[in-house]
Amino acid sequence: MQKYLVIVESPSKSKTIEKYLGKDYKVVSSKGHIRDLATTGTYGLGVDIENGFTPNYVPIKGKSKIIKELKKDVKDSELVYLASDPDREGEAIAWHLKDALGIKDKNYKRVLFNEITHDKVIDSISHPTVIDDNLVKSQETRRILDRIIGFRLSKLLQSKIGAKSAGRVQSVALKLIVDREDEINKFVPEEYWTITAQFPQYEAVLFKYKNDDIELHNEDEVNKVLDALDKKYIVESVSAKEKSRKSKLPFITSTLQQEASTKLGFSAKKTMSIAQKLYEGIDLEKETVGLITYMRTDSVRLSSDFVNPAMKYIEEEFGKEYLGSVKTSKKTENVQDAHEGIRPTSVLREPEKIKKFLSSDEYKLYNMIFKRTIASLMADALVNQTTIILDNNDYKFKATGQELLFDGYLKVYSDFESSEDKILPKVGEKEEALSCAVVPEQHYTKPPARYSEAKLIKEMEELGIGRPSTYAKTIDTIRERGYVVMEDKKFKPTEIGVETTNKLQEFFSDLINVEYTRDMEDELDKIAEGNLVWNSVLEEFYKLFEPRVKDAFADMEKKAPVETGESCPECGSPLVVRKGKYGEFTACSNYPTCKFIKKEEKEVVFIADCPECGGKIVEKPTRKGKVFYGCDNYPKCKVATWDKPTGEVCPNCSKLLVEKKDGTIKCMECDYTKE
Repeated sequence: MQKYLVIVESPSKSKTIEKYLGKDYKVVSSKGHIRDLATTGTYGLGVDIENGFTPNYVPIKGKSKIIKELKKDVKDSELVYLASDPDREGEAIAWHLKDALGIKDKNYKRVLFNEITHDKVIDSISHPTVIDDNLVKSQETRRILDRIIGFRLSKLLQSKIGAKSAGRVQSVALKLIVDREDEINKFVPEEYWTITAQFPQYEAVLFKYKNDDIELHNEDEVNKVLDALDKKYIVESVSAKEKSRKSKLPFITSTLQQEASTKLGFSAKKTMSIAQKLYEGIDLEKETVGLITYMRTDSVRLSSDFVNPAMKYIEEEFGKEYLGSVKTSKKTENVQDAHEGIRPTSVLREPEKIKKFLSSDEYKLYNMIFKRTIASLMADALVNQTTIILDNNDYKFKATGQELLFDGYLKVYSDFESSEDKILPKVGEKEEALSCAVVPEQHYTKPPARYSEAKLIKEMEELGIGRPSTYAKTIDTIRERGYVVMEDKKFKPTEIGVETTNKLQEFFSDLINVEYTRDMEDELDKIAEGNLVWNSVLEEFYKLFEPRVKDAFADMEKKAPVETGESCPECGSPLVVRKGKYGEFTACSNYPTCKFIKKEEKEVVFIADCPECGGKIVEKPTRKGKVFYGCDNYPKCKVATWDKPTGEVCPNCSKLLVEKKDGTIKCMECDYTKE
C-alpha cells in the first residue's frame, strides 16, 4: 500500500510529478472538476435560495467512475495531498475532492505547484498548507451567480427572441462589441489635409502657423498656405534628446494572450492550451519537466530563485551594461501576489536548445515567454530623438528622427518589438534649406476600429470585466453562440448579437454593464479576502435581479417567426421558420391547430475525395444539427471527422488533412502538422 496519494487535475501533470516522487507516492488525476451544481430545484438552478443559497452539488456527467476510483485510492492511503491548480478555481476543486471523497481534516494537505520541476515539487510537498475556505467561497459565489444569471436570462432570451444564451461576463463583452459597431455606424467622416515639405534627405510636416497649431479642413485653406510658401526654408531650431525605452514587464495571463495574438496570430484559447502543456511538462532528453510557471496569474513578481541566475545569465551572455532591475507593476489591486509572472522555470533551458522537443507552436510561445522574461530584467534601450523645426513665412514645419544609441532589452526582444533608425542630417540653426517639393494630401477621419481579440482582452482587463483566466472562454462563447463573426480578424456583431444586447439593455441596463460587473468582481475579491459574507452578496443581488427577470418575462415582446412566403399544404396558413432543439425548421404558423412540418431536402455538400475507398467526403448533420464530415459510402467506409478536411492527404500516413478550430492543418490520424 502506498503511504501517500497526490491528486492533481491533469493526467499529463500527474505523469510528470510521479517521476519526481518516490515509491511511497501515487499520483492520480481528477481530470478537472468532479462536481457541479445540479439542475434541480427552483428554475433548475441547483441552489436552495430559501436557505441561504445552499448549493446542491452532483457528480459531473462521466465523473462517477473517477470518483469511485479516487475513493479507493484515498482508502488505500495514509495521507492525501490535494494538488489542484494554484488559483481560485483550483482551490475549489481541492475542496470538492475533499468533500466528495470523504477525506477527514487530519488526513489531507493542500499543496501548490507554481511550477512543475523536481526541486519545486519536492519543496511544495515539504511545505503543505490547508484549503483556503475564503477562496472556495469566492469561487462558489461566482459559480452560483453565473448559474442564476445564465439560466434565467438564457431562458428569457430563448423564449422571446430565439437567442441561445446570456451571461454575467459574456453579455457585457458582447455589449462592448455592439457599442463599438454602433459608434462605427454613427460616425461621420471629417475632411482634413496635411502639407509635407520634402527635402533631399528628409521631410517635414506643417504643424503651426506662428505660435498656433494649424488645422486645414478643405482645399481652399490648403491653397492659401501653398500660395504663401517660398521654396526656401530657414532652420529655426534643432534639438536632440536622449530617451529611454523601458524594458517590458514579465507576462501575466492577459498580456500573454494579447502578445500571442498580435505577434504570433494565436487565439486566446490556443495560447492557453499551449501554455498549459508547457506548464504541465514536456519530455526532454533526460527528464520530463514543466517549462514555464503557472499560466493563470495577474502578478508580475519574479522569485529570487529565478532572478539571481537570470541576472548572471544576462551578464555572461551580453555584458554587465545590459543588467537591469526587477520590475514591479503600479497595478496592485486584485493581484494574487503568491503567484509569479509567467516565466521559464530555468534560464538554462534556452529555446533553441530544446526546440527539437517542441512542436512548432510550442516553440513559438515558449520562445516569446523566455525572451520576454529575460528582457524584463535587462537595461532600458536608449534612443536619441532629433527634432528640426523649419520656418517658411511664419509657417512652421517639423521633421523628427530617431537613432538607437543602446539596444538594452531589445538585444533579446527585437523579434517582437523593433526599433528602426530614422536619422536626420546634421543642420545648423538659421541654415537655409531648399525643398524638392511640397505635397498636400487630403484625408478623412476614420471611425474607431472594431475590436481584435487582443484589443478586446485589453479592454476587458482595463475595465475590470471578468478575470484573465476567463477571457478565452468568454470570447469562445460569444463566437459559438453566433453573436459575432470575424472580419479581417476583428469582431463584428451579428443581427442576433445586436438584438440580444438591445433586449438586455432594455430590461437590465443597470445590471448588464461594465460598472456593475466590475463591482461584482470586486465583491468576489473581498469574499476571497474574508471581508464579505458570500451568501449576503448573493442575497443582495437576487433581490434586485429576480423581480426584473419576472417583469421581462411579462413585458418583453416575443419575436414573431419569419414567414417563408409559402402556404401550408394542409390548411393554407403561412409557413414560418421556427427554432427547435436541433436547429431551424419550417412549419405551419397555425400550430398547434395544424402540426404540419416541412421535410427539408438536404443539399449534399462535397468536401473532398475519400482517401480510403475513393468515395466522397461530404457534410453530414448529427441529430442535434452539429456538422461533421464523413464518407458517402458509409457504412462500408467509416471515415469521419469533426474537423473540415482540406482535400489534401498526409505525407506520412495518407490519411486526410483537416483544419482545426485554431486554423492549424493537421492529420486526422497521426501527429503530422502542416507548416
